[in-house]
Amino acid sequence: MNWISDWALPKIQGLFKREAPENLWHNCPSCQQMIFHRDLERALRVCTHCGHHMRLGAVQRLEATLDPGFSRIELPKAPADPLRFRDQRRYADRLRESQTKVGMDDAVAVAHGTINGSRAVVAAFEFAFMGGSMGAGVGEAIVTAAKLAVLQDAPLIVFTASGGARMQEGAVSLMQMPRTVIATRMVKEAGLPFITVLCDPTTGGVTASFAMLGDLILAEPKALIGFAGRRVIEQTLREKLPDDFQTAEYLRDHGFVDHIVPRTKLRSTLVSLLRMHGVTKAVAA
Repeated sequence: MNWISDWALPKIQGLFKREAPENLWHNCPSCQQMIFHRDLERALRVCTHCGHHMRLGAVQRLEATLDPGFSRIELPKAPADPLRFRDQRRYADRLRESQTKVGMDDAVAVAHGTINGSRAVVAAFEFAFMGGSMGAGVGEAIVTAAKLAVLQDAPLIVFTASGGARMQEGAVSLMQMPRTVIATRMVKEAGLPFITVLCDPTTGGVTASFAMLGDLILAEPKALIGFAGRRVIEQTLREKLPDDFQTAEYLRDHGFVDHIVPRTKLRSTLVSLLRMHGVTKAVAA
């Protein structure tokens, strides 16, 4: 038995051991470069080497968009597991797991505040919550955000990141498509700007409903945007699709997206757009 390596060395190492946080470095999935976590946070999770846009959480979206001091609103409670759905696991268990993991009741966070002093209501999808899928809870969030925008005479801005309708809620999830369309119509009829920002990915029933109805439709670079999956479309059409099909750039070139804005310039772009649309600064109480 080597007492130096088996007993003395561990004792010495224990005296000088320091608690080090995990995940100090992040690997860019596009260029494979390592990025220090603080640099990545300052860049809003945009790779400082190649500009790849990593996914950003809903709360971080609100913080990056609204002025400090904004208020998140409590959203109406939607019926949990209306169909008592079960596949390999119960839907109720999946919901509880996502709520615990993400710290949100459902896949959308809504807040009101100001953007450079101009009043605004902002809703942001959380893709980490069951793929940002749209069920009754998400439908309630968008409807509530639209009503709040009308009540406060403020523009509505929605950041989308979703896999589409939530299959565990069946027809209930599909009903959220017309509900969200009607909600955004309320905003437009009140003469208020409705702006959507399509983030990676925006697909399925979210794309097929309110996401593509914005007065202005912005997108982040190289975001995946579409309805059905690429393989399904190719099998249906029996044609090979372009390599850049269903990217933000492809949709912009074909008239479905107004402008592609890097995340680090998104807030300043929104400030300019609100000013162009005559949104005045909020009066201090």
